[in-house]
Amino acid sequence: MSKAELRSYNFEIRAQTGEDGRGILEGRPIVYNRETDLGYFREIIESGALDKTDLKDVRFLVNHDTSMIPLARSRNNNANSTMQLAVDNEGLSIRVTLDVENNSEARNLHSAVERGDIDGMSFMFRIRGETWEGLDTDSPLRRITDIQQVIEVSAVTFPAYEETEINARCADVLDSARTTLESVPESLDSERRALEIEKLKTLYLDEN
Repeated sequence: MSKAELRSYNFEIRAQTGEDGRGILEGRPIVYNRETDLGYFREIIESGALDKTDLKDVRFLVNHDTSMIPLARSRNNNANSTMQLAVDNEGLSIRVTLDVENNSEARNLHSAVERGDIDGMSFMFRIRGETWEGLDTDSPLRRITDIQQVIEVSAVTFPAYEETEINARCADVLDSARTTLESVPESLDSERRALEIEKLKTLYLDEN
C-alpha cells in the first residue's frame, strides 16, 4: 500500500445554518486539472482520478488532529452520515453537518469559517496511479491518475503549502521517483533504457 500524503489548499469552504439549526459546511477539497506548485514539483490531479477511490470511511477533522473526536464522518456515504461526499466532473465536494448545539468544537469551527478566519481545507490520501514529466528538470510535473483512498478531510488554519511536514513529504515523493529512474542501468541501449524508464514512471509508486 502506498504511503499517505497530505495536500492543503486555499479552496473555499462555506458555512451556513440548516433548517434544524445545525451548522453546515460545504467545500471542495479535491479539484481536477488544477496545477499546483508544491515547491519541489508541480502536481495535477487528473479527471477521473477519483473513479475507483475508496471513500468507505472518511473522517472530518480540524488541522489533521487525530487526537480529537472527529466532527463528522462519512460511512459508505449513506444518508445518515454526518459528512456527505460527491464525486463529479470537477473533483470531490463535501457537505458536513456539525452538531453546533452540543459540541463546542463544532460550534467554534462553524463560527470561524463563517467569519472567514478559516478558509482552507486539506485532505489525506493514498495514490495508486501516477505519471511524471521532466524529472530531469528543476520543476518536474506529477500527474495523479488514480487516488486509491481518501482517509480524512480537514478544515485547516494555515492552508498554505509551506508547512514543514507536508513539504518534507513532497521532497520524499520526488526523491523516490528520481532514485527509481536512476536505477535503470546506463549500459542499456538508448531505446531499451527509454522503455524501462517509461515503465518505471508508471509503476514505481506500487513499490512505495
